[in-house]
Amino acid sequence: MKIITEETIKHYSRDHKERVPVIEAVNVGVKYNLGRKRDDIQSLSYRLISRERWRYKEFWALKGLTFTGYNGDILGVIGANGAGKTTLCRVISGLLKPDTGRITVNGSVTALFSLGIGFNQQLTGRENIFLNGYMLGFSHAEMNKLLPQIISFTGLGRFIDEPLKRYSSGMRARLGFSIAAMLEPEILVLDEALSAGDLAFNEKAALKMQELVARAKMVVIVSHQTDFIEKHCNRALWIDQGTLRACGKPGEVVAAYKESVPAWQRTKSRKIKLVKTKTTISSERVITVQGVGVKFLLSKKENSPGYTGSPGKGFFWALKDLSFTVNAGEIVGIIGANGAGKTTLCRVLTGILKPDTGAVSIKGSTTALLSLGTGFNSQLSGRDNILLNGLMLGIPRKNLINMIDDIINFSELNEFIDRPVKEYSSGMRARLGFSIAAAIKPDIFIIDEALNAGDASFYEKASARIQEMLGQAKAVIIVTHRLDFVEKVCNRAIWLEEGKIMADGKPADVIEQYKSKPIIRRQDLN
Repeated sequence: MKIITEETIKHYSRDHKERVPVIEAVNVGVKYNLGRKRDDIQSLSYRLISRERWRYKEFWALKGLTFTGYNGDILGVIGANGAGKTTLCRVISGLLKPDTGRITVNGSVTALFSLGIGFNQQLTGRENIFLNGYMLGFSHAEMNKLLPQIISFTGLGRFIDEPLKRYSSGMRARLGFSIAAMLEPEILVLDEALSAGDLAFNEKAALKMQELVARAKMVVIVSHQTDFIEKHCNRALWIDQGTLRACGKPGEVVAAYKESVPAWQRTKSRKIKLVKTKTTISSERVITVQGVGVKFLLSKKENSPGYTGSPGKGFFWALKDLSFTVNAGEIVGIIGANGAGKTTLCRVLTGILKPDTGAVSIKGSTTALLSLGTGFNSQLSGRDNILLNGLMLGIPRKNLINMIDDIINFSELNEFIDRPVKEYSSGMRARLGFSIAAAIKPDIFIIDEALNAGDASFYEKASARIQEMLGQAKAVIIVTHRLDFVEKVCNRAIWLEEGKIMADGKPADVIEQYKSKPIIRRQDLN
């Protein structure tokens, strides 16, 4: 259902001469000193693993950046991983001061950086709403008034009183955006904060952004979902290696960006084009899921489907009587709304969770990449995290040393590999995590929302590596909201909804059924 009309878009695309500048950046430059000492003894101790000396050099994340943002703008920022988009968001938010040039921001800024930054994992969703509100200067009384609206907008229902450590990446995206947007800042900055949102919530978020610019000043959104930028923004910036390459109408800027992105080395085309997977699916069964159910103890009883138990102590079935098999040669895309049970399924397949009912049989070794940055030590460099993750997976140090150059080259993070991961953008973390996991070459590879922040070029490169892996691996399971990726790269798709399989079959057929479900109702927006 189309919820943003052409008239609405035209209203927010007025000539700039009629509007007031909100953000003015003039020759902005930001410099990082690569290779400096880290800031805690734990980080220094891990450094002994690699036995390498520090390297020091200057790196300009932004160079001579000049642009103006106007009130009423929904400004989309695009570019490859490491282009400087996150650095720009930090400058706009006042977290970084430019080394050269100046930036003027007329209004208060609320920023949402990637997934879950600023959240306390042990607190519930409700408690995190209050915590974030307090940090933004709202009183307890003000937050009490806003709380029902925020909870309603999240669509998290019964999960709002559960600790965040149980949330999927999509549920965290819902919570983070709802807090930031419902507090109605003058300037809202979103850095990959919607990358894990499902179809319904992204449409809901888009309309909310339109409402915000009508009452406040502007929204800045960084995203690799270029279709979202084209549909919902009225202006776009393309940043490349810290410099501004284009600024203007989203369709024109996105087209120029896509045309410039180098395809992977094995192809000559300069356009992003995922290649359809061609594999032979054998009769060898590698995964068997039979009657699997997983229930979570919830802290508060509510009258809702799937919720049973005594007052004050209920159970929610995240998976219910789930049965399917996977044969060697299959690349299975798992799709569905946030909270559908996709992450729970991945945790069951990796052995992190044991099912309460039914059984799971896995034939072969399994490596999982669960959400963005899971397993990273933020104080360590990318190089150290490669070694650390490899050692935790049981790979001998000698083998890791032989593998590390290939992993770094595949990630294309050469200039950044000796910087602490805490300085990485979400896209750079996505690149590093996938590159480590794929290099291990497991029998069964499970990816849960870990590629959402990757740029167009890396998506193509990752898809080619996944297809190559089937020559050695047996099967790949991918959870993602990138439906184009599922349709091209996967040879099978499963649609989960409320812990049950709604459709299972050819990707195009399953995606068509999923898309045909009503995305959003207007009463859900209130």
